[in-house]
Amino acid sequence: MPQRFRAACATAAAVGAAVAGFALPSTAHAATTCADGVWKATYYPNTSFYGTPKLTTCDTSINENYGTGDPAGVTLPKDNFTVRWQTTRGFGSGGPFTFTAAVRDGIRVYLDGVRKIDVWKNVSTTQTKTLNLTVPKGRHTIRVDFVAFTGSANVKFAYAPRTTAGVDKVKPLAPTGVTAAYNPATLKATIRWSKNYEMDLAGYHVYRRTSGSSSWIRVTSTPVTGTTFTDTPFATGQTYYYEVRAVDKAGNASTGSTDIQVVSVDKTPPPAPTGLTAGNDPLFGVSLFWSSGSEGMVKYRILRASSPTGPFTDLGFNAGNGSADETSPYGKTSYYKVTATDAAGNTSQSKVLAFSRPLAIPSEVSSKNNEADNGGIEISWKVSKYAPQDFRVYRRDASAEGATPERITCRPYRIGNSADYFPEYACTDTSVVAGTTYSYFVTTVDSTGRESEPSRVTSVGRRDRTSPPAATGLTATPREYGTELKWDESPAPDVARYRIFRGTSVDDSADHELVASVAPGTTRFVDTDRPDGETWVYFVDVLDTSNNSIYTLSVPANVAHVTVTELDTTPSVEAPPGAPLTPTATAAGSAVELSWSADDEATGYFVSRWNPGTQQYEKLTTDPVTMTSYQDTTAATGTTHYYWVTSVHADGSESAPGAAWAIVPPVS
Repeated sequence: MPQRFRAACATAAAVGAAVAGFALPSTAHAATTCADGVWKATYYPNTSFYGTPKLTTCDTSINENYGTGDPAGVTLPKDNFTVRWQTTRGFGSGGPFTFTAAVRDGIRVYLDGVRKIDVWKNVSTTQTKTLNLTVPKGRHTIRVDFVAFTGSANVKFAYAPRTTAGVDKVKPLAPTGVTAAYNPATLKATIRWSKNYEMDLAGYHVYRRTSGSSSWIRVTSTPVTGTTFTDTPFATGQTYYYEVRAVDKAGNASTGSTDIQVVSVDKTPPPAPTGLTAGNDPLFGVSLFWSSGSEGMVKYRILRASSPTGPFTDLGFNAGNGSADETSPYGKTSYYKVTATDAAGNTSQSKVLAFSRPLAIPSEVSSKNNEADNGGIEISWKVSKYAPQDFRVYRRDASAEGATPERITCRPYRIGNSADYFPEYACTDTSVVAGTTYSYFVTTVDSTGRESEPSRVTSVGRRDRTSPPAATGLTATPREYGTELKWDESPAPDVARYRIFRGTSVDDSADHELVASVAPGTTRFVDTDRPDGETWVYFVDVLDTSNNSIYTLSVPANVAHVTVTELDTTPSVEAPPGAPLTPTATAAGSAVELSWSADDEATGYFVSRWNPGTQQYEKLTTDPVTMTSYQDTTAATGTTHYYWVTSVHADGSESAPGAAWAIVPPVS
């Protein structure tokens, strides 16, 4: 027998003898089957591989030294015999290989029936042969034919991949048959795959990515030499994808295998809430805020305790990152924490926060004059329904700087709707003095007698309801520039202003028009209404700083009034119809500014002024003006002036006049 292991399966199969490399027919015999990569060795008692083999067996390698005899375990002549080795196997992606042979006497090597090495002669020393070649990917058959002519005989043949990075540029084939199984109890994913056929394979790397991501993470630190790997993905309930890549000894890596999906169970708590803060709101309770840092469906719960170690009371669910604790005890320190629970039931919690809530302070404090009771100031406020309902009301004179507040006798009573979520209370201070402004605040008192800090201060003055006396000494004098009114200064110390009204009757206040409002200390006013002979009734109303006046509280007949008929300065000559111009006149100091729109057919304009002495309109310029404005600097002060403006045409004719007037008051 040969020196290495041979699987003596069936005896020789019918293999034809080789003549010049061609197989000849042989007698049929029982078949011998060898595994992939194992040599099937067939022994012949001749040099032509002819006839029935003497032995067919399986060899793991070709490395024989027969000396001058025949192979052990088989009856062959010591000279002139042959051995044929043949194997078929997968080469994966193929690549560069080296075939090496050492022989005495002859050897021929075939790859897929194509001769690659040919050393076939009777020699007395060992011959060697090395061949570098590229083996294509896939399955291939290698056949080695050996002949022992005469004398000593030996044979050795091997093939191996070339694995240096400078030579091997061929990537391995992508692994196939990849499967993945996830164990929710151990949280581990087991990845399996089929073995690659590359002879230069260094191993496999396993990669992982999350669903929705295109970035792969390698989870193997060194190449796996087997065909299985166990990974522990994050237990977040995410979907993971795995792929396997083969790596050869030259460092070439294959493309990824088919992606295999694994769905993990969610055992990872959401990020704990951070930055928990608390603040006090008089009505809504302790306001809590925190940063979540979580994505997806997370529920938050607020827990409160009277000590930092608990026990904690669950205050309920909150969907956002803030909440209010209405029931937090007043005047005590409470300890809060917030838990975050995800959809899988995993929970994390924040750090414990201590917060000292002050005693209950009334909110929305306001005050107003209680007109319905004809006296007193009503103070109102709101509190939480969880706050004490015992109150104290304080007051001080707002005008007395540094005055000490005093507690007043003021019985609180419930106002508003009894079903209001925030109870509202009020009390009426009837000891106020008219014309004085007061500042109020309210406190609560708990069951142990502790009094809260004061509420926000509200200020209100007790209204002065006494009207100042009517103005006296009222006179009205008609002037050419309007009606001049004079009256006596009011003796009231709190006069805010004088209001001048004008009407056509005394009793009909709806007919009275407010002409002007003048400051205290003013006792003269000129109504510059155009003097055209009308009769008017004038009223002077005295209004104080509390908005009191006889005019507003009683009939106008009790107000100082006077009847006057204006002078009539209206020209005796009326302007004829058909005027193309509509001028305007405005007093500007001691002058009158006139302006009008242009007449496209005019070459100029004449401005005329009424002369009461001659009872006619007199032109103010010898030549027509070319502008559409004119300043009358010769107008007398302290009277009313009337003007005509006419268009002058190219033929010297004038248009019908447009009329305007202006009052120029006297110089003060």
